[in-house]
Amino acid sequence: MKKLLLSILVIGLFVSSSSASEMVKKQNKMRYQAVPASKATLVQEGDSKAYCPVCGMTLPMFYKTNHAAKSVNGMKQYCSIHCLVEDKIINKADLSELKVVNNSDMKFIKAKDAFYVVGSSKPATMAMVSKYGFAKKDDAQKFAKANGGDVKTFDDVYAMVSGELKKESAMIAKRQKKMEMMGGKIYGKMCKKTDKKFNSTAEAKTFIMKNKLCGELKGKKLQAVGIYLGRR
Repeated sequence: MKKLLLSILVIGLFVSSSSASEMVKKQNKMRYQAVPASKATLVQEGDSKAYCPVCGMTLPMFYKTNHAAKSVNGMKQYCSIHCLVEDKIINKADLSELKVVNNSDMKFIKAKDAFYVVGSSKPATMAMVSKYGFAKKDDAQKFAKANGGDVKTFDDVYAMVSGELKKESAMIAKRQKKMEMMGGKIYGKMCKKTDKKFNSTAEAKTFIMKNKLCGELKGKKLQAVGIYLGRR
């Protein structure tokens, strides 16, 4: 009987350990683009510097696909090349000195000089197809060999994103509409009320965090409430 109980306990521990391991692997895969906030370089300034000015997503959570550019009002930092292109084409932002995070050392480099791996098995940010930048072609090729995808220049990628902008934006709009509805429900149940109007999701998220409007709200729920208040 003792041997039987011991066997059951060992099997149970093995199953639990395996399940926990699979969960960690799944979480790590979902957060592939992320780095600790202390490791992320934020080049824009102001209270909302940790958020993408276009979509409001938290920059360190998508740092490996971050881009940056100089604007008339200072530096801007984006979660993805999609948001940079959207800001330039749709919002008519005057951008120059475009940069991308080098996935070899996590530092910003000139986007024009970068080699991108497009369509790897790693997750995409604000798009259907992933795009990761590298300073050296050899590093990009190694990444592509390990994870799939094609090595392309910045000009190739920019043209690709520009051409798919309308379709990608429509897809994102549907996703954000669902997030907005979820954010409204969370706001109604968990947050102190405010009449303040916001110009963007990033501005709303900054206000929520600074004033502890919704307690310790984080991640997807914070993004959802930010979208809701930013569009209200």
